[in-house]
Amino acid sequence: MVDVHCHILPQVDDGAKSWEVTLEMCRMAAADGITHIVATPHANSQYVYDREAHENLLQELRDRTAGQLSFSLGCDFHFSYVNIEDALAHPERYAISGTKYMLIELSDYSIPPNMLNAMSQLNAAGLKLILTHPERNSLIQRRPELVLRWAEAGCIVQVTASSITGFWGRVAKKVSRWLIKHDAVHVIATDAHDTKHRPPLLADAREQVIDFANEDLGKALFEDNPRAIVAGEPLPFFPKPIP
Repeated sequence: MVDVHCHILPQVDDGAKSWEVTLEMCRMAAADGITHIVATPHANSQYVYDREAHENLLQELRDRTAGQLSFSLGCDFHFSYVNIEDALAHPERYAISGTKYMLIELSDYSIPPNMLNAMSQLNAAGLKLILTHPERNSLIQRRPELVLRWAEAGCIVQVTASSITGFWGRVAKKVSRWLIKHDAVHVIATDAHDTKHRPPLLADAREQVIDFANEDLGKALFEDNPRAIVAGEPLPFFPKPIP
């Protein structure tokens, strides 16, 4: 499996707090069946996104893990005006390394009224957007049909594995399954931050997806699509959302 959203770099945001935690996260991920991780430090007003420094840390992680896993660098891009303007000028700064794919995170307090227009501008700059964990956003939980509209416009949707297994509560679990049943989920990732509360695990969520959907969908969401993302290739599974 491939994890496209993981806060595994040490001491850069609210993810791994030390190299010890980072390395244990890698061990857990590998034991769970994950073979590739995209390191996605936050890019927001609280945490400075220093691409060069993060690249250096990621290389050190490669050296320390000695082939246990493979890695890419991306970011957890806060969908703010300042960030969008910078991404339009420097799209390669925020995209997953070697690709045009970029993870975007919406605020829990407001949804941009010009969301589709901003998406269109970023698309025109060559970026392919991946909306992270909409099922955990309290505003979207009340209006999940918005996600169908964004997926219809070409936005890739990423749900959190631990939402499916129930960690984020009943509503997040319900919305994640609703989105899956409406063909509006394209990849499932860990959004891991540590080894205890938000660990880098996918296998249990995959089994649950297989149980309430089917094995082909499990393969698409946990293997085929995320592997295509890190390779910079078109997604093999991108159905038209079901209204």
